[in-house]
Amino acid sequence: MVAVSDGPGSGRAPTAVGAPVGHPLLSLALTGMMDAVGAHSGAVYLRVGDEPVLDMAVMAGLPRSFAAPWERVGLSAPVPVADAARERRLVWVGGEEDMARSYPRIAVVLPYPFALAALPVATESKVYGAVFVTWPGSHPPELSDGERQELESACERLGRRLERAAAENRPVLPETDPLDTGPIGAVADTLGPIEAARMVARLPYGLCSLDLNGRVTFANAAATGLLGVAASRLLGTQLWASVPWLNDPMYEERHRAALLSQEATSFVALRPPSDWLSFRLYPSTTGISLRISRARGVSETGPARPARGDAPTRLVSMSQALSLAGALTETVSVQDVVRLVATEIAPAVGSQALALLGTRVGRLRVLGHHGYPDPQVVERCEGMPLTSPTPGAHVLAHGVPAFFDSVQQLERLYPARHATPDGFAAWAYLPLIASGRPVGACVLAYSEPHAFSTHERAVLTSLAGLIAQALDRALLYDTKHQLAHGLQAALLPPSLPPLPGIEATARYLPATRGMEIGGDFYDLVPSRPLPAAVIGDVQGHNVTAAGLMGQIRTAVRAYTTVGQEPAEVMRSTNRLLIDLGAELFASCLYLRLDPGHGRAVMARAGHPPPLLRRPDGRVRVLDLAGGPLLGIDGEATYATTEVGLSPGSVLALYTDGLIEAPGTDIEDAVTALGRRLGESGDRPLEEVADGLVGYHAAAEERIDDVALLLLRAHEGP
Repeated sequence: MVAVSDGPGSGRAPTAVGAPVGHPLLSLALTGMMDAVGAHSGAVYLRVGDEPVLDMAVMAGLPRSFAAPWERVGLSAPVPVADAARERRLVWVGGEEDMARSYPRIAVVLPYPFALAALPVATESKVYGAVFVTWPGSHPPELSDGERQELESACERLGRRLERAAAENRPVLPETDPLDTGPIGAVADTLGPIEAARMVARLPYGLCSLDLNGRVTFANAAATGLLGVAASRLLGTQLWASVPWLNDPMYEERHRAALLSQEATSFVALRPPSDWLSFRLYPSTTGISLRISRARGVSETGPARPARGDAPTRLVSMSQALSLAGALTETVSVQDVVRLVATEIAPAVGSQALALLGTRVGRLRVLGHHGYPDPQVVERCEGMPLTSPTPGAHVLAHGVPAFFDSVQQLERLYPARHATPDGFAAWAYLPLIASGRPVGACVLAYSEPHAFSTHERAVLTSLAGLIAQALDRALLYDTKHQLAHGLQAALLPPSLPPLPGIEATARYLPATRGMEIGGDFYDLVPSRPLPAAVIGDVQGHNVTAAGLMGQIRTAVRAYTTVGQEPAEVMRSTNRLLIDLGAELFASCLYLRLDPGHGRAVMARAGHPPPLLRRPDGRVRVLDLAGGPLLGIDGEATYATTEVGLSPGSVLALYTDGLIEAPGTDIEDAVTALGRRLGESGDRPLEEVADGLVGYHAAAEERIDDVALLLLRAHEGP
C-alpha cells in the first residue's frame, strides 16, 4: 500500500524512504473510478519492473478467477489492457460484437453482453500499468464524454501518485481485492431481519443467496429440500462443489454470465434419478439471488447426468481451457510453445517447472525448459538413446503418460534417477501425440509431493493433446525457417570482397510472408581490370525465385569475369533468363566501378533508381536510362550511363522492398530515403546502412524482401 495525500501538505514532508504507509492506494483508486462511472467491475494492472509484462494488482466487483487467463499478460498480448498500456490510449469495447471483432480470444472465453474500457496508468515519462472497468450489457454502445473524462482523470491521478511513490522509494504492497463494491440503489431498513426470515421460510420455492465467488451465504428450507443437501453442508461453499449433480462447467458458466452481464439467467438441471429443477439467477453488484423450483415439461434431452463418484475440484476452469487453446493456436516457434506452457499452463496446474522433450534419430532432444534451478539437470538428457532407463525416454518411446507422486515412487521404477536429482518431489510425464504419432513429451515438475487424482490425470492428458498440436506445427515451422535461411545464406555472398578504392556494406531482410525467402540479391565482383557491383530482384518469395536468383547472380559473375561491358552483361543475362523458361521476371542494376578515375558506368533493367550522395551532403536520384525487366524481351537492349564518383561519395543501391509500402507514393518514398541518406551519409557506413533499413528491420511483418548495397568511394589504390 502507498498513502498519498492530495492535501496542502502533500509532498512537503515525505515519509521515511522505503516505508509503505496509509490506505490501499490501488483499491481506493479503482473503486472510486468505478463509482464515478457506474461500472460494476474492474482491475488495476502494474508493470513488472522493466519487463514487458502487466500483473493484475487488484480486482474489484468480480472474483479474480473470472480473469484467471489474464492475471499476467505481456504488453504485446491481444487484450485491451495491453493495448491501452502499449499504445497509451483508451480502448473501448462496446459489447459482444465489438469484442468478437477486436478481441476474439476474449470473446470465446467470455461470450456475454458487457462493455469494457481500458486505459493506461502513465505519466509523460513512464507507463506504470493499465486499468479496465466493465459495465452490464445494457450500457450504451458508446462511451459518453463524461465517462471518458472521469476515467482519464482518475488514471492520470493514479499515475502521478505511483510516480511520487516511486520517487520516494515507497513500495506498492499487495492489496485485498474489494469484491463488494456496495449496493447501487439499494433500499435499506424496509423489513426487519426476523420478519424477513419468516417470509422467506414460508415461500414454496427455494431461495439461496450467493456471494460474488458463488459461495452460499443463505438458503431457506425449501432450497435445501429441493437440493437434497443439508444447510450445514451448503453454507460457505460453492453450489457446484457441494451438490454433486451440479458439478458441471455449464452451470458454473451461467453464474459467470449473470455476474458479467448483470442480467438474469437461468438453467435446468437433473437431480438424480428423475427430478428436473429450474434455477433462476438474479445478479447485482453484491452477489446473486438464486430461485430454485421444480421444472415442468422438461425433455430428456437436457444436460447429461454426471458420472457417479466424488465431485472433484476443477483443476482448470472452462474459461482457462478455452483461453489456453486459443493461445496455443497463436504460437509459431518451438520457443513460443515453451514460453506459453511455462507462463500459462504450468501455473494453472500448480507445476513449478517444465521441460519439453523431442526426438532425433532415436535419441532425446531437449526442446526447451523452464523453472529448473540447475538447467544442466535437464540438458544432460540431450542425446540419450530412447532405450535408456529414464522416464522421459520411456514416455517418448511408448506414448503412455506416467505420474509419480513422490521421489520414492520415481526411484523405485527408475533407480538411475537417484544419482541425478533435480530438486523436485513429484512429476507428470505426458506424451505429446499429434495425428496419431508422438512429437515429444512434456515433463511437469512439482516442488512438493503431489497425489494425481483421476480427474487431474485426465485434465493433464487433455492439455497434452493441445500442446502436441502446437508443438507439431512449431517443429514444422522451425524446420521450414532453418531451410529457408540456410538456402538464402547459400545463395547470397557470405561476405563482400574488399575492392580497391571502395568501401562496401550490405543488408538483407526476408519477407515475413511465404517461406521467408525471396529473389532479392546483391554481389560485388572483384574482376580485373575494374570491379563490378550488382543488385536485383526476382519476382516471388519462394524456392523457385531463390533458385533463379542464384542462377542470375552466377551468370552476372561469369559474364563480368570474361570481360563483357555493362550493356552486354545485361543483354546476356536477359537472354539466359528467357532461355531458362522460368516465366519469372527480374529487375537488375549493374555497375562497373572505376574509383581511380572517379566514375562508374551503370546499366539498368527496370530497377529502382540508385541514390548518389555527394561529399557535400547533397543527394541526387540517378534516373538512369535502361531497358525492360529481364526475362520479357529477348531482343531488348540496355543503355549505359556514366556517373561521377568522387572520393567521399556514397552510392545507395536497393530493391523496392525498401521503399514500397501500402498507401505510400513511390516518389515520396524515394525522396524520404534520399533525405535520410543525406543526413547520415557522413557516419560510418555500417551505421548508415542500419539507419536506412531500421524501420523495416524492426517491423514484425514485411510484405517484401529488402536488399541494400552501399558503396563509398575513397582515396587510395
